[in-house]
Amino acid sequence: MGRRGAGRRELLSRSPAGSMALAASLLPALLLLLLGRPGLGAPGQGAGTWSRFARLPYPQDQLFLHDTFPDGFLWGAGSAAYQTEGGWRQGGKGASVWDTFAHRPATPSGAAPPGPVGGDVASDSYNNLFRDVEGLRRLGVSHYRFSLSWARLLPNGTAPPNPAGLAHYGQLLARLRELGVEPVVTLYHWDLPQALQDAFGGWASPVLPGLFRDYAELCFRHFGGQVRYWLTMDNPYVVAWHGYGTGRLPPGVRGGPRLAYLAAHHLLQAHAKVWHLYNDHFRPAQRGKVSIALSSHWIKPQRMTEKSIKECQKSLDFVLGWFAKPIFIDGDYPESMRSNLSSLLPEFSEAEKKYIKGTADFFALSFGATLSFQLLDSHMKFQQLESISLRQLLYWINSEYNNPQIFIVENSWFVSGTTKKDDAKYIYYLKKFIMETLKAIRYDGVNVFGYTVWSLLDGFEWHRGYSIRRGLFYVDFQSHDKKLMPKSSVLFYQKLIEKNGFPPLPENQPIEGIFPCGFAWGIVDNYIQVDTTPAQFLDSSVYVWDVHQTKQLIKVDGVYASKRKRHCVDFAAIRLQISLLQEMHVTHFHFSLKWSLILPLGNLSLINHTLVHYYQCFASELLRVNITPVVALWQPMIENQELPVSLAKYGAWENTETVQAFVEYARFCFTSLGDHVKFWITMNEPSVKNLTYTAGHNLLKAHAKVWHLYDKEFRRSQKGKISIALQADWVEPACPFSRNDQEVADRILEFDIGWLAEPIFGNGDYPDVMRAWLHRRNSVDLYNFHLPYFSEDEKKLIQGSFDFFALSHYTTTLVGSEKEDAVKYDHYLEVQMINDITWLHSPSRAAVVPWGLRKLLKWVKSKYGNVPVYVMANGIDDDQNMVHDKLRVYYIQNYINEALKAYTLDDVNLQGYFFYSFNDKTAPKYGLYSYIANQYEAKPSLKYYREIIGNNGFPGPETPDLLCPEEVASCANCQFFRTRKSLLAFISFVFVAFIVTIFFITYYSKRVERRYK
Repeated sequence: MGRRGAGRRELLSRSPAGSMALAASLLPALLLLLLGRPGLGAPGQGAGTWSRFARLPYPQDQLFLHDTFPDGFLWGAGSAAYQTEGGWRQGGKGASVWDTFAHRPATPSGAAPPGPVGGDVASDSYNNLFRDVEGLRRLGVSHYRFSLSWARLLPNGTAPPNPAGLAHYGQLLARLRELGVEPVVTLYHWDLPQALQDAFGGWASPVLPGLFRDYAELCFRHFGGQVRYWLTMDNPYVVAWHGYGTGRLPPGVRGGPRLAYLAAHHLLQAHAKVWHLYNDHFRPAQRGKVSIALSSHWIKPQRMTEKSIKECQKSLDFVLGWFAKPIFIDGDYPESMRSNLSSLLPEFSEAEKKYIKGTADFFALSFGATLSFQLLDSHMKFQQLESISLRQLLYWINSEYNNPQIFIVENSWFVSGTTKKDDAKYIYYLKKFIMETLKAIRYDGVNVFGYTVWSLLDGFEWHRGYSIRRGLFYVDFQSHDKKLMPKSSVLFYQKLIEKNGFPPLPENQPIEGIFPCGFAWGIVDNYIQVDTTPAQFLDSSVYVWDVHQTKQLIKVDGVYASKRKRHCVDFAAIRLQISLLQEMHVTHFHFSLKWSLILPLGNLSLINHTLVHYYQCFASELLRVNITPVVALWQPMIENQELPVSLAKYGAWENTETVQAFVEYARFCFTSLGDHVKFWITMNEPSVKNLTYTAGHNLLKAHAKVWHLYDKEFRRSQKGKISIALQADWVEPACPFSRNDQEVADRILEFDIGWLAEPIFGNGDYPDVMRAWLHRRNSVDLYNFHLPYFSEDEKKLIQGSFDFFALSHYTTTLVGSEKEDAVKYDHYLEVQMINDITWLHSPSRAAVVPWGLRKLLKWVKSKYGNVPVYVMANGIDDDQNMVHDKLRVYYIQNYINEALKAYTLDDVNLQGYFFYSFNDKTAPKYGLYSYIANQYEAKPSLKYYREIIGNNGFPGPETPDLLCPEEVASCANCQFFRTRKSLLAFISFVFVAFIVTIFFITYYSKRVERRYK
């Protein structure tokens, strides 16, 4: 049976590739059908959230969702008055509790630290109103959430109002109206007038709800005609718990839990008064909506037990439910709070419950860096694990609170205060949160109608001061004019708004087609299992069977049979491995020899002939079953770099003697194994992370000398090919819009791949980028990294010493130019490693990024021309759990499909693909065979790889059926017969004649016997 020929640029249909695309498109419907939409909310119904998400299909549910948001979805940005306005003494503004808190005198040494630097000036938005609005115009948002400063409008907290304050916000609203940007206005965002704190004790007083109602009435009368969305207050949990309980935040009252619960009681009453005020007196004319911005964390159980889930439910009750249940359910606190807090929790009268119940026109949710992992007290977690899953929180709210319309009014993460333009970390958190919102809508049936990124611009970040940044626009707080500079996140969010989400792109879709005739389908084992234990048939002793007494074999002393010659069939380990390989249907098997065992002393003075014979047998047995051996002479391992001890002791590759020793070793291997091996790798995955420049220099010369040795002395007779295999993971700029990040990515590719590839496949010398960078670092810093120079003869020796480009590819890395995380920052190369948290990850945290392989193959072609390319290793780890073998199935399908795109769409000269690895015994967690209790068992992913091999890719109905010529495996032992065909014919004739003669003799003898009888 011949293979089908290459198919080009096929459409999706009923093929494996089409099935992959179809499955992705049907996933939302399947999830809603199988798991259902959340039913009508009721207290405690959200407890089903954890078990629901635990049984979602893996990894499909965790894949990035390429889809768009519903038409009319609201996209916006937000800010808060105290964080950005500044102008604390301008325009008649009164003092707020935050002004007072920030201006506290420094404490004596050893006492509690002083409060953070305040928002006296902050981003100076009070004096730069048009600057901020221009930022909104540039983003293309549909709404802008901002807060009114109570102390700016009512300096003393009560009448009379401040005309300058009214004018300021009137001007802002007018400008927003001109741009067509919808205002979402918060009445109170933590900055209570200090006068009210001094006179009444702030929210601890029952007077405050009435005063808040009066303040709200002023705002509704002056601004209500221009505002459709009102938020009474932001995050009452933080105000009550940390303002009046712990004292961590203004007004800094350490009243303990009792006072915190009392303040929350008054906050709820104040909110309800304002909602009823608007509903009774302003809604008919202004037609707006009123809610309250509630903040929450997310929590996951330590273990999936009923007890842990109850504790998670309790955690959300104590933070979000504290305010949400009275408003959205029944006017009273959660039962878990009632039963646990007893007398600490104030009581609502029946009239108050009715008054509070239903006082929100939508659910306004705040989720992100303000509360999560920051202002959530540890005991509020109830010994469970905090998480940042926005999607699960949205589903929980949907289940718990009667399927409300949800408006996300604050969401994002943060970057370091030193980050300026390229805020990659911020982008990827934003991408994660927005994608989770999209999944909540499309997969879970949650009704989310708007999203607000926090924040429009950098500002004062409450208890963290200016140590972090959360803005889309950068503000230089030391400058006088406070100009806004767009960060990379501006471009990201701008494009996202334009596209209304993440629409499917052609490059995201799998394709149909097949690979060329003769494509190498392989499997990798770093080192084959070597077991040279002789078979029982090699025992020359003579035994007798004691049939009368012991019933056992008894060895006869002093009597021996003649020894027979050792054969390959005597190695049982080989037979087992060959049978396992046959089950895979691979055409090639790649493994490495052990230099340290073949030549233990590093030279030919001591040769392990038994091991060499084992390798000969293994290769010949592979050929017997039509599997081509692909053999690496050397692969570095942890112990002594897999070098003979004598070489490892004396400098390893730093020593030039290792070069000559490698050449002698290679000559021996070519002589001993060359009749069986036609596909050689000089060095497999030399790790540049662990190489000095001197070692790399010698390694390149050793490779080149071995290549020329084979080319001159062995190629003509053995007719093989040889090259080097380099590890080549893809490197992507963290900010795709950043020139600086692109330069960093290019630099890392040259240091990681170009260092060894450019001399061989390029111009015979190291990449210019490497030399220029090292020269710069050596001249600026105390570094003295010397990159050696090749002589002209050495350049000629190394350049072109290849027959193909072999690469190992496992994952993709994001790199940035701005230092964000010291642990993941490389000072030498000035590169920040970044993680895209929307990517799939293996148990070892390796990112699963199929498109990285295609980009790498295109890069190789653009750098080194139309060289034949082999993906010599590509694989992912698991954790011995069948669930995670589903990840390997996904990995195999999608990485090979990206390789097909490189071949069919990018015209990369791809000749083969090898999966890593063969089994878990030699490469734990990476194998297509598990190894448990001395038994090999095929994992489900093996079946999928075998199916792809059988189809030679992903054929579709339109793929042309072109038969490939039959491939005949090379067989060294068959050469004897091919060159002696005449002799074979003669022997066959004699044998047949002999059989015929015997037949006639027997026949006639029997006839004679019958006649005489």
